Amino acid sequence: MNQKENPWQTRSSRVVYDNPWVSIRHEEVITPTGTPGIYGVAHFKNKAIAVIPIDEQGNTWLVGQYRYALNEYSWEIPMGGGDPDVDILESAKRELQEETGFTASVWELIARMHTSNSVTDEEGYIFVAEDLKPGPTQFDETEVIQHWKLPLTEAIQMVMDNRITDSLSVYGLLKVARLRGI
Repeated sequence: MNQKENPWQTRSSRVVYDNPWVSIRHEEVITPTGTPGIYGVAHFKNKAIAVIPIDEQGNTWLVGQYRYALNEYSWEIPMGGGDPDVDILESAKRELQEETGFTASVWELIARMHTSNSVTDEEGYIFVAEDLKPGPTQFDETEVIQHWKLPLTEAIQMVMDNRITDSLSVYGLLKVARLRGI
């Protein structure tokens, strides 16, 4: 198979749901094997931006909130949506400040990912932020967020114990563990 050629053919496409954050398309397709089929695609209108803040002692901060779509509470790294017309680093700085109050002078992009590429085109970016300075938070009107300061190694263990299940958090924490030899 030629990896650069798209083996799918789109016969028709229509938006069946749309709001300021996401649109859902229903598509009639011809599959790579030549059979007719359907596909549903969730298009996210923002980039997924996540940040792992790390202090000089090797601590990080998780944010906890009840996630409506899951119907359960979730501990995760600070994250949110970044306007596609805004630089991803600027979006990461905004998200870190909004959710934790921190600003940082050292930033490193450690990952680009697709959150669930079988049903969505959502693209995510994960940063590490260091040299942290505290400040006020600015939660969105829909957010009731708790903070948890803990050793980075403990947050990584939470991934291994399935206590952190959010895809950006899992990917980011495991990648930073690998990059830092933890």
